[in-house]
Amino acid sequence: MQAANMLLKKIVRCSAFSFPIQRGMKQDLFPLSRTLILSPCLKEDNSRSSSEKVDLDAWKEVMKSGLQEVSQTVSEPKELSTLAAARETLELWRLVGRPVPENISEEQLKAFMECPSKSAKKKYLKYLHLKELYKKNSKRKMDEKRERRLETQERASETQEPKKNPFVCLWSSVMDKTYNWRVAQSMIFGQPLVFDMSYERYMSVREVANAVRQIVLSEGCNRRSVDPFHIHFCNFKDDSLYHKEFIKHYRGAWDKLLITVTDQCYTDIFPKDKLIYLTADSPKVMKTFDHDKIYIVGSMVDKSIKTGVSLAQAKRLGLETAALPLEKYLLWNCGAKNLTLDQMMHILLTLKDTGDWKKALEFVPKRKYCGFVNKPMHELKKALNLINVLKLGKRPEELQKRLANNYSKRLTQK
Repeated sequence: MQAANMLLKKIVRCSAFSFPIQRGMKQDLFPLSRTLILSPCLKEDNSRSSSEKVDLDAWKEVMKSGLQEVSQTVSEPKELSTLAAARETLELWRLVGRPVPENISEEQLKAFMECPSKSAKKKYLKYLHLKELYKKNSKRKMDEKRERRLETQERASETQEPKKNPFVCLWSSVMDKTYNWRVAQSMIFGQPLVFDMSYERYMSVREVANAVRQIVLSEGCNRRSVDPFHIHFCNFKDDSLYHKEFIKHYRGAWDKLLITVTDQCYTDIFPKDKLIYLTADSPKVMKTFDHDKIYIVGSMVDKSIKTGVSLAQAKRLGLETAALPLEKYLLWNCGAKNLTLDQMMHILLTLKDTGDWKKALEFVPKRKYCGFVNKPMHELKKALNLINVLKLGKRPEELQKRLANNYSKRLTQK
């Protein structure tokens, strides 16, 4: 009888453990947390039955954790196998002759595998290939430059030439101090020149960066001149794009610039009767440079041709306007008559020093005009009349009479 009971226990145990293992523990055999008594027929042997009880919930958790570990160990070799397959395809493409980078990281390889189509994969590999070539070329250029520098140093050491000329260093430092002294004097005694910084809303970020670059060139040109202007940045905000771009260019030297920066308007600082707003849209043409006036230049770029903006600003404030006499001295070819800020600075500095318009307008780009007007307007009119006389064989009075007769005939016909 005992032998039969032991055999029954083994059968039930095997059947109870093999079934959940085959199912993968996805279905719960017993809905409640209870113990399974393997020998219910035996009421006598209670000590053995209590020792052979199994906690099914704990057993399920152990089995599930084991399955998760197995799935993780299986997924890792799968990823490794896919990466290896991707590297093999890259090697095959390289042998075929397609643009493939020589060195590719795991992140780039995963990005390559995530590309949705074959054409996208080709474009991504071509991008990586060109990037690698660019790095190689830049490294090669740096090595060549280093080699040339080493060769020049060796030649200098052989000929026992000094590496740096102390006179040149002394001259540069002296000139730098001289420029700073001139600009410092101009802040006290010099003629003011105002840059209107209120045009940020009319420009994009790229145009603002271009305008700041031109102003930096203007400041350097003014600093090196014999009689510099006292530069004012008016309507300047601390949190503006202008300020951010100036910090990028000057860095720590921004606070050391010998210029006046203020958020006030120029009408609050200077009297209105001394202010002249320089704009290409002005109907009034500038004849001579006035040393007692204060000229205002709008901080807008040449590419951003917005007609009437600066003229409207000047009219709104009730200021006098003026335009450069480009048509009077230049045979204008094509394009707008807007100039860059550094070109305006060169023109104003030349006018201030010499007063000669021809020398000043040499800073206008050559592509915009054919040449200078060598004769005044009345002489040009005489030459045109002479050409008409030679062509038609009649004098100007006769030409006027003929035109009047033709005009009267047309009126009578109507």
